[in-house]
Amino acid sequence: MSRFERVRGRLRRAYQSSRESVRADRDTPSDDAEPVRVASPAVPGPPAPPSATVVGAEPPVDLHSSTSSRDDADVPHGLRIAAAWCWRLIVIGVVAWALLRIVGTIKIVIIPLAIALLLSALLAPAVGWLLRARLPRSLATAVVLVGGLAAVIGTLTLVVNEFIRGVPELSQKSSEGVRQIQDWLKTGPLHVSDTQLNSYIDEAQAWINDNTSKFTSGALSTAATLAEVLTGTILVLFATFFFLRDGNRIWRFLVRLLPVAARWKVDDAGRASWQTLGAYVRATVLVAFIDAVGIGIFLVVFDVPFAFPLAALVFLGAFIPIVGAALSGGVAVLVALVDSGPVTALIILGAVIGVQQVEGHVLQPLIMGRAVALHPLAVIIGIAAGVVLAGITGALVSVPLIAVLNTAVRRLAARRVPDTPPDAVVVASQAP
Repeated sequence: MSRFERVRGRLRRAYQSSRESVRADRDTPSDDAEPVRVASPAVPGPPAPPSATVVGAEPPVDLHSSTSSRDDADVPHGLRIAAAWCWRLIVIGVVAWALLRIVGTIKIVIIPLAIALLLSALLAPAVGWLLRARLPRSLATAVVLVGGLAAVIGTLTLVVNEFIRGVPELSQKSSEGVRQIQDWLKTGPLHVSDTQLNSYIDEAQAWINDNTSKFTSGALSTAATLAEVLTGTILVLFATFFFLRDGNRIWRFLVRLLPVAARWKVDDAGRASWQTLGAYVRATVLVAFIDAVGIGIFLVVFDVPFAFPLAALVFLGAFIPIVGAALSGGVAVLVALVDSGPVTALIILGAVIGVQQVEGHVLQPLIMGRAVALHPLAVIIGIAAGVVLAGITGALVSVPLIAVLNTAVRRLAARRVPDTPPDAVVVASQAP
């Protein structure tokens, strides 16, 4: 190494050591000056020397870890938390509103798919039995679907035929009941004269004539609704068939669209939700059947007309929890009142109330189980919201939707690792 290079190295080391000493002096605060604690400055600039005294500086402010500026520190902590909650809730509300608008726009597709899911959850065990009997998957699905459709059509045919046969008798009973009411209005405590009674009848007839156009327009809209119902029915059949046959592959495809880290949790929540939905649908069918049989026995014993159609109506109404069977049982009470008088109507009313009590205190806890247990307030609110949003269909779908969401949220919040990989999930049928 030449002498020039040695001299240059010494000068470089001396320069670096001097810079380090200056930097160390700058970082060491002086004992005379009091440090000023401020947040990150809005406009970056050179720091003030520690030995200098800041004239007119504001007193130091203790900043919370959640604040980013002096302005945030001036706002009370509780108000900052409330504002943070508010804007997040506003975002969630806007997203929920947008989803409801989208669902309302395509409800002709969403509602049949929801009904198809309910039917798939009901019929999946039958498909699993046929698969274990070594039937091909497509054949097993077709047999179950056709058998279920035949059972529904046969039941509706029996109900309609019996209703048609009993209409003349019920019409005669209704006329006699109306005459009894007229006689009671005349001879009872109201003492309504024939002139007043005829005027009331004329006013009712005039109201019907004035609103004939509304009834006609309603019939025309009903024709359009029937076309939508037919389209939805076809979609329900096709969707149910493919859910039962290819539900496993459909679920695996949906799970694979998610990030890898989220697949296990979503898969576990989806399997648990599907089990909850199946348990809910099967338990609801069993409870509805017990309600229909219980009320139907009383109708047959007291010779109330339309016993089988009224029992079928109770069965269908029981799919709306808490209120459905009560409303359909009220129809049976009215028919008993018109046909057999107030004593029989009171007996049928007692039977309806007794069956409802047995359902609410014995059947629901025993059959439904803790897996799908929901608070009655949540059920009532869900039914009301479903009726407002989607009518009768909303009332049917709201409670199972709440049960499924309840299970899914609990599983997603639970800290556990599923034992089954996503590719092994069985959604609409059990593998043989």
